[in-house]
Amino acid sequence: MALRIGFATQKGGPGKSTCARGTAVGFAQNKWAVKLADFDLNQSTSTRWHQRRLQRGHQPEVAVEQFGSIAHALARADDYDVMIFDGAPLASKSTATMAEACDLLVIPTGLSVDDLDPAVELADALHHKHGIPLERIAFALNHVGDSQAELEEAREYLSQKPYHVLDGYLAQKVSYSRAMDVGLSVIEVSHKGLRAQAEQLISAIIQRATALQSK
Repeated sequence: MALRIGFATQKGGPGKSTCARGTAVGFAQNKWAVKLADFDLNQSTSTRWHQRRLQRGHQPEVAVEQFGSIAHALARADDYDVMIFDGAPLASKSTATMAEACDLLVIPTGLSVDDLDPAVELADALHHKHGIPLERIAFALNHVGDSQAELEEAREYLSQKPYHVLDGYLAQKVSYSRAMDVGLSVIEVSHKGLRAQAEQLISAIIQRATALQSK
């Protein structure tokens, strides 16, 4: 059975697609057959990113396809080693369906309370209302600025919740957005330090998901 990882948010802008693309490329770099399922039917951000990747001939190859339903994507999942679900921009009933089908559900969030509170509310809803096990929900920190104090405060805030917080984070850097503008992912940026920083988070996602699948 294919490994399944979902990315979901309660509000737009916390880096859901950024993390999904990085994770897809991370698996592909390790010779896994990957499908990235794009559920953003209005903006098609991952699908458009894939077109830019194909036009420039970037390797490794990552298959990307738009889906209108979780069921349709699941019907294709076992054609691949891993399926990455890039969920719709805002949480909906389909988010719970996606979480139920996934080995790991990642909720990216910024560091402000305006970002953290909705992220925790989504996790709470998935766990308490839909029965998603605590261990299968994880937070990924994104859009991190230059303040170490803010980063530590966000980690402290999340440490009081019962959910896993992934190692690493994505900084708020132009290099990442420019890389995605040309079909690359955050773990393919030319800046060595930023690439290593992104690899820490993406590796944490991959390791968490594979560990859960093996249980």
